[in-house]
Amino acid sequence: MAQTAEERAAWLAQTREPALEPERPICDPHHHFWRKGNSLSSAYLLADLLADVAEHNVVSTVFIECLAEYRKDGPEALRPVGETEFVEEIAKESEADGHRTQAAKGIVGFADLTLGAAVGEVLDAHEQASARFRGIRHAAGWDEADEIRNSHTRPFQHLLADARFREGFAELAPRGMSFEAWLYHPQIAELTELARAFPDTTIILNHYGGPLGIGPYAGRLDEVFEVWKPTVAALASCPNVVAKLGGLAMPVNGFDWHKRAAPPGSPELAASQRRYVMHIIDCFGPERCMFESNFPVDKASCSYTVLWNAFKRLAEGFSEDEKTALFHDTAVRVYRL
Repeated sequence: MAQTAEERAAWLAQTREPALEPERPICDPHHHFWRKGNSLSSAYLLADLLADVAEHNVVSTVFIECLAEYRKDGPEALRPVGETEFVEEIAKESEADGHRTQAAKGIVGFADLTLGAAVGEVLDAHEQASARFRGIRHAAGWDEADEIRNSHTRPFQHLLADARFREGFAELAPRGMSFEAWLYHPQIAELTELARAFPDTTIILNHYGGPLGIGPYAGRLDEVFEVWKPTVAALASCPNVVAKLGGLAMPVNGFDWHKRAAPPGSPELAASQRRYVMHIIDCFGPERCMFESNFPVDKASCSYTVLWNAFKRLAEGFSEDEKTALFHDTAVRVYRL
């Protein structure tokens, strides 16, 4: 995998495609910004996003938390509000430049739900920092295997069932805030239990529920898929849950596209993801599903243009109304854009 921004750009440039259906309006409901960069990417700011989306008609986006620009002082619990303040400034910049893409029209931040009811102060501070604030993500991805990195929020096993976590979770619905669920596929049943316990809270399943393909799951894509299928179907029985279709280009999913001499094209990406996409849509329906880029994280495996071409190939058999929901309307409704 390319290690620098320049090397990755050169690697991605080996696989170029014109955008399919370039006029179709898209709301990208899942991407990140960061200033300092990390192991996945150098700094990723408004200019970087606009360069990536240029060939598709991305009319709006939703920012999802990623440990960016936390406050460096003040109460520990309130430091994540710095991320919302950081993204609010980017959103204002996007509005001012008149570009067709309204970046960060919705903002999702982090608040530690294990604070219990005291997390309400943090949620209110996020909302005061930006009128675009829509909800929080407290990532729960945990696995006992040493080869699998647990989520950046340092969750413990069975976080979603923890009494203090649930006490904090109860603060979301009264404020009209949603919850982003990022976890790994063995944890989906725990998310279903949470969704049933809080039917008035909108829950957004991130990245297909994180089907794992590394460590003890390496080389077992078919087996993992068969385990994943019924848990997704059970989750879909909860009407307060919607699903994001994207994020399978991360190394943790085990497709290993990032290790190739050249990145895959959209036909291969579509073929590899088809069974996941169709099962989720079969279970949830297009009106409860939305395609997402997960950029720049998924940029480890493909370009933005190629990724959305793959999504458009996957949607070919759907009606125009269903495509509109998948690419735009579901996200706009769920995030109240």
